[in-house]
Amino acid sequence: MHAVVIYESLTGNTRRAAHALASGLDAAGITTVACPITDIDYQALQAADLVVVGGWVDGLLFVGQKPGRAGRFAKMPALAGKRTVVFLTYAIDAGRALEKLSDAVAARGADVLGGITIRRDRLDAGVSDLVDRIVDLVATP
Repeated sequence: MHAVVIYESLTGNTRRAAHALASGLDAAGITTVACPITDIDYQALQAADLVVVGGWVDGLLFVGQKPGRAGRFAKMPALAGKRTVVFLTYAIDAGRALEKLSDAVAARGADVLGGITIRRDRLDAGVSDLVDRIVDLVATP
């Protein structure tokens, strides 16, 4: 099983989460490559059985939340038929940003299996939870 984690990061929290996720998936036996959305490893993407797309939440404190730099997700390569999981890091309230990211990734043709939001002050616990969820997902036919 091969996976690729594609992420958009502003302050480094999502980058740290993406690389920790790749390490956790590797440890679980899923060969994983992490790369920023601005430098996608197209060979890894083509070989991937699973794609994880991550970003950060932008917006006001409790209104207008959306994936940060959402235009980059809309311009990602086609993910036709790729099983995909999404995640967002956030500070206070993620609002409906995860749903918006799921929709943007699905618009690229991905089969979005689910997603999770991770508070930036709880990255380790959130990444651990996401690794467990992904391992469970890929174990199910």
